[in-house]
Amino acid sequence: MVVKEFVQDSLAAGEVIALVSLDVQGAFDAAWWPAILKEMRDCGSPKNLYKLTKIYLTQRTTILATNSKRIEKELSTGCQQVSCSAPGYWNLQYNSLLKIKYMDRTKVVAYADDLIMATRGVSIRAVEKLHERRT
Repeated sequence: MVVKEFVQDSLAAGEVIALVSLDVQGAFDAAWWPAILKEMRDCGSPKNLYKLTKIYLTQRTTILATNSKRIEKELSTGCQQVSCSAPGYWNLQYNSLLKIKYMDRTKVVAYADDLIMATRGVSIRAVEKLHERRT
């Protein structure tokens, strides 16, 4: 709804809108535990939730077993997409992107493992110039 309102307001003002959509492939498999824990500390999560999450993300292993071989590896990334905590962990990781100071003509919205950046301007060139200054 935020993106829809941004687009409607821009069109009503006769402006041009550029939308960039990012869908992170394997997002939940790539969730990096140190980043999740850091963000929990930075955002002031209650100590009991932080400690519970730290324990949950400690000494986790995956095992591949065949008829003749067994391989065990310690993990430092990933969270099951079907778990009730996975979306929350992913949101914690996305917080760093959402905290960046974007221009007032840009709106960034994250939903699950998707990210949309919308920028508006009086012309296509004006929108391009906004992004040239950022790079």
